[in-house]
Formats: sequence, C-alpha cells, structure tokens
Amino acid sequence: MKSAVETLSPTRAKLTVEVPFEELKPSLDAAYKQIAKQINVPGFRRGKVPPAVIDRQVGREAVLDQAINEVLPQKYIEALQSNSLEPLAQPEIEVTRHGEDGLEFTAEVDVKPEISLPSYDDLSATVDDVSVSDSDVEEQLQALRERFATLSDVERPAAEGDFVVIDLTATKDSEVVEGAELTGMSYQVGRGGMIDGLDEALVGMAAGEEKTFQTELVGGDLVGQAVDVLVKVTQVQEQELPDLDDEFAQEASEFDTVAELTDDVRERLGRGKRLEQAATARDAVLEALLDKIEVPLPEALVTDELNARRESIEQQLVYSGMSMEAYLEEQGQTQEEFEADLERRVRDAVAAQFVLDAIAKKEEFGVDQNELSQHLVRRAQQSGQDPQEFANHMFEHNHIPELVQEILRGKALAQIVESATVTDESGNSVELKNLRPDGTIGEPEDEAAEAASDAPAEDTGEDTGEDTGEDQG
Repeated sequence: MKSAVETLSPTRAKLTVEVPFEELKPSLDAAYKQIAKQINVPGFRRGKVPPAVIDRQVGREAVLDQAINEVLPQKYIEALQSNSLEPLAQPEIEVTRHGEDGLEFTAEVDVKPEISLPSYDDLSATVDDVSVSDSDVEEQLQALRERFATLSDVERPAAEGDFVVIDLTATKDSEVVEGAELTGMSYQVGRGGMIDGLDEALVGMAAGEEKTFQTELVGGDLVGQAVDVLVKVTQVQEQELPDLDDEFAQEASEFDTVAELTDDVRERLGRGKRLEQAATARDAVLEALLDKIEVPLPEALVTDELNARRESIEQQLVYSGMSMEAYLEEQGQTQEEFEADLERRVRDAVAAQFVLDAIAKKEEFGVDQNELSQHLVRRAQQSGQDPQEFANHMFEHNHIPELVQEILRGKALAQIVESATVTDESGNSVELKNLRPDGTIGEPEDEAAEAASDAPAEDTGEDTGEDTGEDQG
C-alpha cells in the first residue's frame, strides 16, 4: 500500500491511498465466498458457486464493492498511522479507482494540529488570597441551624421566610395545563426558583385563602406563554431556629462547644477556599501558556462543541425552571454577549486540550491500570453511578481511550502548574504540588509514601498530578 498526504490547512489533511490488487484480493475472495452462501444458482450447491458464475449472476462490480467496504477502513487506519495523523472526526472518503489494477481512494479529514510548544517552566500567575470572613462562617452556621429547625403552624398571613403548604393549578384559556397541577407542596416564601410571581402572591396570604396571578411557563409545550395560576394556601408555618449554643453544637456535630464547632466551620471553609484558589491557579497558568501559543482550531469541531455546550445549558435551565431570558437578565448579558462568551470559552477549551495533549506526548506520560481504575471510580462518583456499571458502560462503548486521554491531560496540566510560580495578591507563594483533594496540604514525604503504597514505584507522585488537573481534563 502507498499513501501520500496533502495538508489542506493546519487542521485538515487529504490522504491519497493506493492499494495494489494483491492486497485487495483476500477481501475479494472473502466476498465471493460470502455471496456464494447467499445466492441460489441451479446446478450448484449453496456456497459452491464459482466466481465466474457469481460475476454473471450478481456482477463483478457488486463483489468489488463488498471487498472494498471490507478493506478500505483498515487501509485508511494504516495510512493515518504511517503519516502520523490523529483524526478528529469521520473522514470524507471518495473511491477514485478500483478494478483489476487495485484500489485508490482519497480521504479528507480534520486532524489534530501540530503545535510548537514554548517553554512552560517560567509561567506565573496571581490569584486572590484565601480569606474566610466572619459573615462566611455565620452563613454556614445559619444553614446548619436551619437544618435542625422546627416548623409550627401560625394563625397569621404568610411573610417572607415562612413556610406554606400550597396547591397550584395553571390554566390557559380556562383549560388546565397538562402537568401543571401540584397539591400539598411545602414551599418557603421568598426562596424563588419556582415560577415568577409566586412569592409576591404568597406574601400576606393566610391559610384557607387563594389568589390568581399571571406568569409565563418556562417549560413544556407552552413554554414562554402566559398562563393563569391559582394558588391556595392550606397552612402557614413559622420556622423556629435552635439557639446557637453548646447544646446545639452537641446535637448537630461531634463537638462539645459552639466555639469548637465555629472553629471547625472556619477550617472547612478555608479548605474549600484553598481548593477554589487552586482551581483558579490552574486556569490562570493554563491561560498564561495559551497566550504564548497560536493554536489552529478545526471549525467543525468548534461548532459541534459549541452546539453541545449550548444544548447542555438550555437543558439545565429547563430543569431549574428558568427561561433563557431570565438567565440572561440574571447574568447581565444580552443574547449576543452570551453567544460571544460561550464561543470564547469553547475555543479556549479546545485549544487547551490540544496543548495538553502535546505536552503529554512530549513528556511521554503513560497511564497504568491502577490510575485508570481510580479515574473510573471518580468519574462514576461524579455522575452518581455505580462504579462497576459505569466501568462496564465505558468498556462496552469503547470510551476507555477518552478516559485515558483525560488522565494524560490531567498529568500535563499538573506538570505546567507545578512548574509555574503562583502567588496570591499578598505576595505569598501558593502551595499546589502537595494540595490534597480535601483541601489540606500534605508534606512531600507523606505524599511520596501514599503514592508508593498505591502505585508501582516508578509511578510515585503521578496521582497528585492527575488530581491537580482533573477539572481541566
């Protein structure tokens, strides 16, 4: 087999592949045998029909087509490998010649661009300080008190913060909207997230009262249309919070005093802020590297990813009961600004993947079975699935190469982040290399000991790198 490649653009190539007849013949013979088992010809047993008779009955062209369909995918893959091309999509294939002289075809396909990597040992980034305010702590303690709060019925109109038990019915032109009836639902006045106008209607309503207001549906067949909503209040309940004292600390936690509980809340918030800071640092370092590189992007891949991201956002809005208009208003964006911001983020994400893939290749990173197993478990936990079922699905649908690529990208990101100089706004160095998934900082010798117990000796330290970059992968 001969193959030649023509570079149409930095992200698109055209392969011309010539397959001599002797390499096509085994597939041609197999096609004759298969067709012989499928046709009935008087005077011949099924499966024993000679090729010449098949040519007369079925046609030599049909046999050649079947042979080409079998051999072409294999030869396409061989041509990609021999020319060191990494395809990004399905190719556009055209058979330009076939017959007794063999097979010739062309394949146009989007390919991963070749990237000239600059040095990534001298990158730097600045991130916000890790700061836990008193109001942050108070907010967490308030949320904890609300978890242990009790509700008691009151004989007064509902106010913001009260809980009400309500019935809801939406009608359009006096007809009840399908799926728009709720009975006996508990709702906190002022919480939001239901339907526009509900909170305003509930304030001042007492048990036994009902009211009708107009709103627009954000889901279903009548999305965006105005409907009448009848709300009836059956109970008004006041929330009674427990006192924030030592007794509450003992009931709500493992601590004996409210002071100990408060200190623990502050520490946990600090760890969470440290993880947020690390995520920001990763993004900032990667952005600093991308600023040093021109990465050509295949427009078809960008368009597909853009459509997928947009569809995902729209689905999330439907699930949360929010219209796109309300979302844009909340974000302070116009439709045009939203689209421009989404496209920028998609282009940055695609470029980042190409760069991280190039770094992983340059550094000759690998993935062992233990790392793959751990990654499978993490991905299953993130999606709320059973690890074994998730793993089976990934293997059955051939998604393992994608997971391996995620791990490699994580290692590549860890490589550049740990080589970078990251400081906070106060000028303090930000610790990233020994940052653990729970937000604590491990000692280097502890990290090495843990890695040695979890992985082969030559892979010591790889887990830390993978975890550091997982969000980006």
